[in-house]
Amino acid sequence: MLSREAFIRISLEINLFFQRIMKEHLFFIETNLQPVEAANIAKANALKQSFEQLLAETVIYANGAVSEQSIKSNQFVTPYTLRAEEVNSRLTGASLNTAITKAELELVGNLKCNYEEWLESIVWDLNTRSLCLLEDVIAFQKKLMALSLQCKIFIALYDEMLEHDTREAEYYLEILKSLQNRKVLKKTLCKELNFWNNIMGEHAQFIDGMLDPTEKALKEKAEITAEGFEKLVDECIKLAEKQILQKSLEDTRGIIDYKRTATEGLLECEIKSIIPPLLADHVLREANHYFRLLNMLIRLEQKK
Repeated sequence: MLSREAFIRISLEINLFFQRIMKEHLFFIETNLQPVEAANIAKANALKQSFEQLLAETVIYANGAVSEQSIKSNQFVTPYTLRAEEVNSRLTGASLNTAITKAELELVGNLKCNYEEWLESIVWDLNTRSLCLLEDVIAFQKKLMALSLQCKIFIALYDEMLEHDTREAEYYLEILKSLQNRKVLKKTLCKELNFWNNIMGEHAQFIDGMLDPTEKALKEKAEITAEGFEKLVDECIKLAEKQILQKSLEDTRGIIDYKRTATEGLLECEIKSIIPPLLADHVLREANHYFRLLNMLIRLEQKK
């Protein structure tokens, strides 16, 4: 059973990370649907704005209530997020609330937070509203996947990317349901690592597929990275916990460096691709999140 302090802090950290991820998934859908899909574009925009509203509220209550380590991990925002948002909004004409990002860049860790009952109530409400919105988002994304697979719509996103995004939304949903019961979601080590190692491997595949054919060195690196994460998934049950954690940490450190370089190159228009800079920053933040999770799991392993 989570204490009030743990419930508040963990909930706010999870929401800071995933609410932004969810609203960006919707932004990518909104900007990659064709003009004929006006109703679905409007739906994606409305869901995106709903998550932006939730995130704006979460940022207010998170200030001073989340850990300094979670802020420094660059999982909520990176030094590139604001510029990437500005570039993508300008190039697509779709809105992004950059005021939220500016507020997040000013977040501070839990210095004198008392984690009082009123804050617990507010966080419970934020979780509940996020759960309700997530159910709508998952249903919407599954509908788009079905339409795309039946060739009834054209969306300039891989079907696998829509499925990937939906898996992340379902994972977030599971976490929130556990938190509302004052529990941390429990999974076997391999199940947890395989979820994120699959996500990292698919990121590398998406990057490979969206780079210009002339970007041979970057494409080769992406292919090797994807193969490395696939191998980790295959090996998880064969290796000792310490080995699989260390291997996952090393590969994640490598993909963070790769994604950081790609984000910088895209923002400076030095890489030929169809990768939006915000997508590069988005997957960088996911790798930062996983890297922090791995370090936490390693510390737990060392205490055994």
